[in-house]
Amino acid sequence: MACSNLTTMWVSSKPSLSADSSSLSFRSVLKCPTNTSSPPSRASSVSPLQASLRELRDRIDSVKNTQKITEAMKLVAAAKVRRAQEAVVNGRPFSETLVEVLYNINEQLQTDDVDVPLTKVRPVKKVALVVVTGDRGLCGGFNNFIIKKAEARIKELKGLGLEYTVISVGKKGNSYFLRRPYIPVDKYLEAGTLPTAKEAQTVADDVFSLFISEEVDKVELLYTKFVSLVKSEPVIHTLLPLSPKGEICDINGTCVDAAEDEFFRLTTKEGKLTVERETFRTPTADFSPILQFEQDPVQILDALLPLYLNSQILRALQESLASELAARMSAMSSASDNASDLKKSLSMVYNRKRQAKITGEILEIVAGANAQV
Repeated sequence: MACSNLTTMWVSSKPSLSADSSSLSFRSVLKCPTNTSSPPSRASSVSPLQASLRELRDRIDSVKNTQKITEAMKLVAAAKVRRAQEAVVNGRPFSETLVEVLYNINEQLQTDDVDVPLTKVRPVKKVALVVVTGDRGLCGGFNNFIIKKAEARIKELKGLGLEYTVISVGKKGNSYFLRRPYIPVDKYLEAGTLPTAKEAQTVADDVFSLFISEEVDKVELLYTKFVSLVKSEPVIHTLLPLSPKGEICDINGTCVDAAEDEFFRLTTKEGKLTVERETFRTPTADFSPILQFEQDPVQILDALLPLYLNSQILRALQESLASELAARMSAMSSASDNASDLKKSLSMVYNRKRQAKITGEILEIVAGANAQV
C-alpha cells in the first residue's frame, strides 16, 4: 500500500526537465513494479505449517465422529444380540424335545414295514447345501467364515464324485453366489432382520420338495453357531434324512447343541455405556423313552416332520443372526478402540507441531528486538 501511494505521488508531481536527475533516479527506484497477474489467493498466503495444523485438526475431528458412530453401532448390536439370544434359548427346549420324540417314533417304526419319506436313507448321489449368511456387513469375518466353510464342503463333495446344489439364504451369500455362475444354485432367499416361522417355512418348503421328489438324497444345513460374544463356529448338520441319534449333530457325528449360553446387559461404568456378560445354562426336561401312541405312528410322523423342518431351520436362522450381531459388536468395539488410539497419536503430533510453531514465532520476535537495539 505504501509503495502504491509513493508511485502516485511521483506521477502527480510532474517534475520539470530541469529537475535533478539524481532525485528522479531515486524516485524511480522506489516505484513498485507493475504486476498484471491476479492477486494471490488465500490458500497460497497460508504457510505450509499452518496448512498442516489445519489438516491435523480436520483429521482429529473426523476420527472423533467415526468413533461416535462405531460406539453407537456397538451398543445397538449389543441390545439386539440379547433379543436374538433369548429367541434361540426360548426355542431350544421345544426343538430338542421334538427331535427326541421323532427319534423315538422312528426307532419304534424300524421293526414295522412303514415307508416314511423324510426318514428314508438312500444312496447319496446329490446333496443340497442350505447356506445361511447375513444381510449386512461391518461384522468382521462372519460372512467370510461361513462362505469358506461352504466352499470347503463343495470341494469335498466334488472329491467324492457327488453332485450338489445350493440354497442360499441371506443377501451376502446371494451376492457371492451370483458372481459365481459355475456354482449351481437352486434358489436365492432372504432371512430378514428378525427371522420368523414364515421365513423358515419358505426354506423348509423348498427343501421338502427337493427331498421328496428325490432330486437330492441328502440335505445339509450350514450356519454359524453362536458360542459366546467373541466366538462363533460355522457348523454343518444333516437336516434330512432324520438323524438317528435323537440330537442335532454335524456331519462328523459331533453334537452341535450348546450347553451354556451368554446373556448381555447394557450398564454404565465410569459414565460410559458398557456391556456385561452372564452365563446361563438352558434346562431341558428329561424325556421318557417309553411311549404309547393313541394314534397311528405314521400319522404322527407325517404331522411332526414338517414341524421338525421348520423348527430346525428357524433355529439355524436365529443362531446365525445372534452370531452376526455378536461379530458386529466385537468389530465395532475394536474399531472404537482403534479410533481412540489414532486420536491420541494425532493429538500428540498436532500439539508438537503447534508448540514448534509458537517457539518459532517467539524466536522471530526476539531476533527482531535484538536487531533494533
